[in-house]
Amino acid sequence: MESKKRVLILAFSRLKYDARVTRQIQFLKDDYDVDVFCFSKTDIAGVNFYEVRQTPLTLLRKIFAAFFLITRQYKPAYWILHNYKDHIPQLKSNNYDLIVANDVETLHLAFSVAGKTKVLFDAHEYAPKHFEDKLWFRLFFQGFNTYFCRFYIPKAAAMTTVCDGLAKEYERNFKVKPTIITNAPKYHDTQIRKTDPNEIKIIHMGVANFSRKLENMIEVVDLLGHPYSLDLMLLVPGYASAQTKAYTDTLKQKVKENPRVNIIDPVDSKDVVDKIKTYDIGMFLLEPVNFNYTFALPNKLFEFIQARLAVAIGPSVEMAKVVKKYQCGIVSADFTPKALANELKQLTTQDIDTMKANCSNAAMDLSAEKNAEVLKSICKGIIN
Repeated sequence: MESKKRVLILAFSRLKYDARVTRQIQFLKDDYDVDVFCFSKTDIAGVNFYEVRQTPLTLLRKIFAAFFLITRQYKPAYWILHNYKDHIPQLKSNNYDLIVANDVETLHLAFSVAGKTKVLFDAHEYAPKHFEDKLWFRLFFQGFNTYFCRFYIPKAAAMTTVCDGLAKEYERNFKVKPTIITNAPKYHDTQIRKTDPNEIKIIHMGVANFSRKLENMIEVVDLLGHPYSLDLMLLVPGYASAQTKAYTDTLKQKVKENPRVNIIDPVDSKDVVDKIKTYDIGMFLLEPVNFNYTFALPNKLFEFIQARLAVAIGPSVEMAKVVKKYQCGIVSADFTPKALANELKQLTTQDIDTMKANCSNAAMDLSAEKNAEVLKSICKGIIN
């Protein structure tokens, strides 16, 4: 019997909260011997994990990195920021048949390991404009990310990304045509929860990041009043900046003063749909302050749909396409809390239940099962 081909998945993340990479592993583990290089593993059987410590950015390391970034010496800067050189000999010795590089940060490591091995690049964001609204990103990392995209994308055997908007921007700037693999979770055969007119429960989950302006969603609920309430399932990474922690503290204070809003603990990505299916509406009001926010098509949208929740969003390009196509929610006229509250006020409980039913009709189309076949086909084509 022929032995399985070997695949290495590189992800500078903690898999407990990284749904996209966790799905990659699930998609490939039955057909290949899969190794995963990451910061913290998850409980997937039959997979070998290289669990590494995230490079601690001490003051001295930041000073050296800043010097190399400002002087455009991007490869030395890379190894200061991502100090995993010592792992290269061992990874090389495994003679992989394919390396999957998640996000631009892993590309230089991937090609340092690869030799003649083919690399599949999965771009979760449009890297050159990742945080373009931040001065520190424009000064230090815009050129860094652009350099590694320009240097390595032409060398990749294939490329995937999360939505059309990102794919078109990569094609325009780097002459590559990425395949779309969305952030959809696995199909859930979820029962629809009938909406109680005396208690309409809204959920939002995601990273507590001040650029997302989560306070706007609190304002939506203030404008709605009874019978609406909002739970915020917030993830605050252990490596969060002082600014993010201060922002989270501000949110907690706002919530403390508001009886209709609660902050609840996050759950593992695999448990999100089961956790949120007791709600009525999934909400995400995301101002387009940068390119990636403009074209966001996040896990949470698909999780709302799998949980059979009506969806409430601003006019975000990619999310609005899905909501309008499947008639599974409402899209506000603009990104102000008032505009979204006005749309929600017009809904009856019957309208909400109809949107929940439309989520059931969309759930199989918008599931990981569809994406699994796409990724398996790409990997098979590369390896063969």
